[in-house]
Amino acid sequence: MSNPEITPAPVSDHDTTLPPPQQMEAPPQPNTPPNPSTKASAISFSVWPPTQRTRDAVINRLIETLSTPSVLSKRYGTLTSDEASAAARQIEEEAFVAAGASASDDEDGIEILQAYSKEISKRMIDTVKARAPPASAVDNGGASVVTTEDGINAAVSEA
Repeated sequence: MSNPEITPAPVSDHDTTLPPPQQMEAPPQPNTPPNPSTKASAISFSVWPPTQRTRDAVINRLIETLSTPSVLSKRYGTLTSDEASAAARQIEEEAFVAAGASASDDEDGIEILQAYSKEISKRMIDTVKARAPPASAVDNGGASVVTTEDGINAAVSEA
């Protein structure tokens, strides 16, 4: 079954088809990523302070949240576009200053950004609470919030 004309060549320890390791070259690597140690110092990424474009996007989102129907507006009412615009700009500016002032040199930019976000949320709630009409004027599904003698808020259905 074996073919007598084909015989394997004898293998010896001295016969090699590969060059010695010091003479071998690495194959070219066309998609080799750059060495991180040489490029790392040239690249800088910072999340704080946010760009003006980001701050404007925050303001636009605040205006939308304050002036359109939402879960927030069901409880506190909506603001007119002009009121929402003025309030949004004030909220964002105050939150930006507060977050920047609370930042320390050893804080990560992410931590400052989180503080900025929390300040915006807190100030937005404070703003709508301060401008909220009386409970009976807000459309809350036919219910009014009544504070009992012990200070507990209770929803009362209006019939």
